Amino acid sequence: MSEETTNKQEMPEQLSDILLVLDKEKMKIQAVKSIDENGKMETVDPTKKNQNQFMRVDKSGDFFSNFFSNFFSQLKNPTNFTFFKVPAPVAAEKAEELQKHVDKPSPQGEKVLKEHEVKAEPQQDKKQENQNNMATAQTTTEASEYRYKPEQIDWDTMKNLGLSKEYLEKRNLLDPLLRGYKTNELLPIGINLGGSILRTDARLSLQQAEDGNVIVAIHGIKREPNLHFEFFGHKFTDEDKKNLLETGNMGRVVNLVNSKTGDLMPSIISIDRLTNDVVALRTEFIKIPDEIKGVKLNDEQKQTLMEGKPLYLEGMISSKGTEFSATVQFNADKRYVEFLFDRSNNNQQAQTNQQNTQQSNQQSQPQEAPRTFRGKELDDEQYNKFKAGQTIYVELKDKKDQPYKGYITFDKDTGKTNFEFPGQYKARVEPAETHKTQTAVNSEGKTNEATKNVQEPLKSGQQRPKNEKQQEQQDNKPAKYKGRKM
Repeated sequence: MSEETTNKQEMPEQLSDILLVLDKEKMKIQAVKSIDENGKMETVDPTKKNQNQFMRVDKSGDFFSNFFSNFFSQLKNPTNFTFFKVPAPVAAEKAEELQKHVDKPSPQGEKVLKEHEVKAEPQQDKKQENQNNMATAQTTTEASEYRYKPEQIDWDTMKNLGLSKEYLEKRNLLDPLLRGYKTNELLPIGINLGGSILRTDARLSLQQAEDGNVIVAIHGIKREPNLHFEFFGHKFTDEDKKNLLETGNMGRVVNLVNSKTGDLMPSIISIDRLTNDVVALRTEFIKIPDEIKGVKLNDEQKQTLMEGKPLYLEGMISSKGTEFSATVQFNADKRYVEFLFDRSNNNQQAQTNQQNTQQSNQQSQPQEAPRTFRGKELDDEQYNKFKAGQTIYVELKDKKDQPYKGYITFDKDTGKTNFEFPGQYKARVEPAETHKTQTAVNSEGKTNEATKNVQEPLKSGQQRPKNEKQQEQQDNKPAKYKGRKM
């Protein structure tokens, strides 16, 4: 593997096409979303608002032909529909144009419709080939999710790297490769250099060469991201570099230049945190969920994430049922919305955790409380209480410099700092205080200062006199004598 190949920049997502359909009964153009197991097609209005739901297909000729033939053969009542193929970036505009020609037929309009119309291949041999290809594609709802087939992989090359199909399948790494993604973990590989063998860890992906063959790309680990040179025509600013190094995401959309066609490609950029590669993803492939951890996103929040910007969310519910808040952002490498937390300190924290683990194996001793938490330096009074194990209230700021508040407690044995949002702290402490008061009253004959002189048993949760009589007892006033009328 040459140095040119191993250091090659990550190319953004390949250009794709959108499949439009004309229902001949309704005479309405729609965008294809999916097809279910019964052959029923699901469609959506071809608007920019719905573009994240459009079925996208790799625009390469062979791939599209195979996909569409498979799709057409599964479709129930296929003769009721006419299909069109249009480029993804202009799908909404093309759909509107085609609809106008459907509404008002003309010789010129018929010519435009014919230019974009897609027809299934009628040849019997071709159909048989497509049926065989569906064995792989049927493992997913949308056949277009798979870009490659297992038989396209050069398994001899894989063998020379010390890998096999069985090994990749066992570790669930073959599926992402066939979808066009990189393996989601590093793999130990060996590269035979003739007189010696180079062993290293790397991520793998499949790429299509200019001659149409599928090659195995090796993404080795770099010491640091290469941000000093232009990336597909984009020159990184100081702010870009700062964001990429601290969070792994650049935080904005930029126009990259397709080196082959010269086309501009609106994209977001992130860092592959396993290899330090610079990775870009076209904005048309960004899919934002409707909700994150129980928090439903509004249109403004979705747009923020679509633009690659960080978004601070409050009131999310973890898998353990606890409430938490965090900054989220779409990652071009992972292709989903991730939680950032304090990611800039991850490497340092990982090293610290490793050192602490090694020390704990050798000897057990109390850990020293940190003076700073999440960038907030504690004053003397706070620090004295904190290192003594008491819970203290702090005001902090997130990555967007937005304030948030909470409580922190230091555990001397583990050396860890526990953070709680006000709601979590209140839910934990208030029931404990109520239980403590009631136990003291009922079991130990004690009470709190506000009710210490009250002679009657207190109600559950009561922490102050409930009526005038109990208030007089608390104030040590003699009870009023009520005489009997003779």
